[in-house]
Amino acid sequence: MILIALGSNVPGPWGSPADTLERSVDEIANNHVSVITRSSWIETQPYGLSDQPAFMNGVLHVKTELAPMELLKTLQKIEILAGRIRREKWGPRTLDLDIIAYNNVVMAGCDNELDLTLPHVDIHNRSFVLLPIKELAPSWQHPVSGKTAAQMLDDLAKKAKNQ
Repeated sequence: MILIALGSNVPGPWGSPADTLERSVDEIANNHVSVITRSSWIETQPYGLSDQPAFMNGVLHVKTELAPMELLKTLQKIEILAGRIRREKWGPRTLDLDIIAYNNVVMAGCDNELDLTLPHVDIHNRSFVLLPIKELAPSWQHPVSGKTAAQMLDDLAKKAKNQ
């Protein structure tokens, strides 16, 4: 299963964050990617850098013949079309597209231009990704830990309770 996370928290050339997510689904589908299903959009608090507007987030289940790095390049081109400018880590953005999982591929690395780790390196800490995955693919399991999104959400709740 290929999962792509979408997020937006500032308006851009495609409109509001919700409008941007809607348009990005169409753009992804027009770039050699079939959208199988998508989660609901949810509003979430920022992750990593809290002094910014809330995000709209969601997840897509897709199919594609594109290899992981080709898919990443395609998603980054769509981000640019949506007005994405990379200024600071975890900062405000018109559109953020992340490959969360690419079937059962496990890879860590960085080539000369792009950095792609699969499954996404920080998924277990991101409720804004896990909640939509739980909605659209409740039986999906992390290829390394074997945990479902629901199990990782439970782990996050326990961690928060102990802090």
